[in-house]
Amino acid sequence: MAPGEGTPRAVLACGEVRTCLLPARQALDIRSAAQLLGLRADERVLLSERPNLYARSPGTLTGVDCPLPSATGARVRAVGTVAARASLTEGRVLQSSAYFRLPASGPDQRRPWGEYLVRPGLVEPLGRLPRDAVAAGVLGGGRRGDLDAGLIADGLLTRLLRHPLLDHRPPLKSRPTRLRWVALPAAPGEGPSLERLTLAEDELRTLRLRVPEGTPGADLADLCDDLALHDWLLTTLVRMLDGIRFGAGTAQDGPAVVRAVRPAVDHLLHLWMPGARVPAYLAPLWEPLETRPGFTRQWRTLVQRIRDQLALYAVPQPAREVEPAP
Repeated sequence: MAPGEGTPRAVLACGEVRTCLLPARQALDIRSAAQLLGLRADERVLLSERPNLYARSPGTLTGVDCPLPSATGARVRAVGTVAARASLTEGRVLQSSAYFRLPASGPDQRRPWGEYLVRPGLVEPLGRLPRDAVAAGVLGGGRRGDLDAGLIADGLLTRLLRHPLLDHRPPLKSRPTRLRWVALPAAPGEGPSLERLTLAEDELRTLRLRVPEGTPGADLADLCDDLALHDWLLTTLVRMLDGIRFGAGTAQDGPAVVRAVRPAVDHLLHLWMPGARVPAYLAPLWEPLETRPGFTRQWRTLVQRIRDQLALYAVPQPAREVEPAP
């Protein structure tokens, strides 16, 4: 929501994040990650090795001219550009996200395209924006033909999944997730707050935020990417453990349990770093999730369960005495 020179003040930001396991047997190293995410020849991939391996693609823009989603059914045409990008964490978890900002009002007629291109990630309504109705419409999913950041994020993800670097032999089973979010202005003088996080069916999560006026859309995308990453990790680990028969009590079950949990140990457990790449002034938005439902508390409980099982099956079973044959 960063207003700049010649840019109208945004009163609503919206976006969607897709998160999935990279479909490759081995995690990509930092150079391969840069090759995968090289979406543009004129801009380099952002690479980082602290606090973990991370790569982010250059941003891309998609021009849009379509109605906005609205919970009231109002048809408000909007024109502008949607920003999109992709990232890879530890060479293993792939994300694509798309987002845009909306001002309170726009011109009555469409501008020349050149004027929209100099305002990346800004989509202007033709006329007045029904902000609350559009925010609810985005979270609820619009009608066919409405502006849909999820389709843009999904298109970018599909493009990346076709890259020849990927052998499509992932080391574990998982499902992709979607995080759909909106951010409205906080009251003057108030900090950011998380109003509602909902886990819906079909791997969909919806998030409603309040943030200070002037919060850049890219910073909001950083926050939502981070939330989506850790939600995916927690969801994947819960489902992995749900399919394992712990406590059967036979030595024969030991190797099967170890084989089942080893992919988590090899590929997931070291990825948990909430807030590692979230701007400091937005970091407090993690606090409600740590209190209730308690993301990190649940993660640590699951990790300890895995370690307990591995330790249990590492202990040799006592040999059973056999009577000598007469």
